[in-house]
Amino acid sequence: MQGGVVRGGRTQAAEGDRPAPAGFPADWPQRHLSRFVEAAGLRWHVQCAVEGDAPVLLLLHGTGAASSSWRDLLPLLATRFTVVAPDLPGHGFTSAMPDGAIGLAAAARVIAALLRTLNLAPDFIVGHSAGAAISAQMAMSETPQVRRLAWLGGALRPLDGFAGRFGAPLARALSRNALVPRLAAWRADDDAAVRRFLGATGSTLDPAGVAVYRALLRRPGHIAGALAMMGGWDLAPLQEALPSLAQEVLVAHGERDRTVPPSQSRELVRHLRHARLALMPGLGHLAHEEKPAEVAEMLAQWFLARG
Repeated sequence: MQGGVVRGGRTQAAEGDRPAPAGFPADWPQRHLSRFVEAAGLRWHVQCAVEGDAPVLLLLHGTGAASSSWRDLLPLLATRFTVVAPDLPGHGFTSAMPDGAIGLAAAARVIAALLRTLNLAPDFIVGHSAGAAISAQMAMSETPQVRRLAWLGGALRPLDGFAGRFGAPLARALSRNALVPRLAAWRADDDAAVRRFLGATGSTLDPAGVAVYRALLRRPGHIAGALAMMGGWDLAPLQEALPSLAQEVLVAHGERDRTVPPSQSRELVRHLRHARLALMPGLGHLAHEEKPAEVAEMLAQWFLARG
């Protein structure tokens, strides 16, 4: 049922009704959007904005981010869509998977379960980075009713070379060593280190954006969740299946992206049945956080276009 949230499901009080976690802005999460919901054996943190009978838009962030990455984009989209943006398992304020690891199929499955609990059926999905892969998996398996997709700096290609062979096992091992996430979180106390981390994406964020990432990266559980996700990721089956994707896809990419090369999106559209490429000049991997108004208008035009 579109346009409604938590009808028959269990929800808990908004986190915004309590003091903000250490390091986060006083108004984060946004009081009127933030919810905790139990679904698929997990306690999810979800940002929701309901707009009557407007089409439902699901926002999926990438590895190491959280629903906070949509902080400026979500309110703009909420004027035309019912928007739902969860923290992925192990990320932000959502609990981790019971076994610690999360693969692509499992991510699609538990997010679909969350949507059923919320009584929301997505018409559209936006996926950033690894979230693009999840959106494709969902469209081909869990939520085939989705009409259109949009990928922002989509990471849908398996890594090559040493990283491809050993990256996932290494990430799994690191995620299971409690000391590693704690050391990484301790490192995030250094504001310069956080800025270098963000700068490596090719994007430049405002001070508020840097502050949110710093707060996230200071949480060992969040870092462990990101490592666990990297450790469970296998894109080879998805890459083989992508040519059969039935939905139309907007493949958008910042031309200054230093995390996922724009060439990957250029190559990707050649193998999809219904895809349009949109390169974003001057923007990096976090384009939707650099220019939220421009990205919001691009997405609205794509999703609401006739035909």
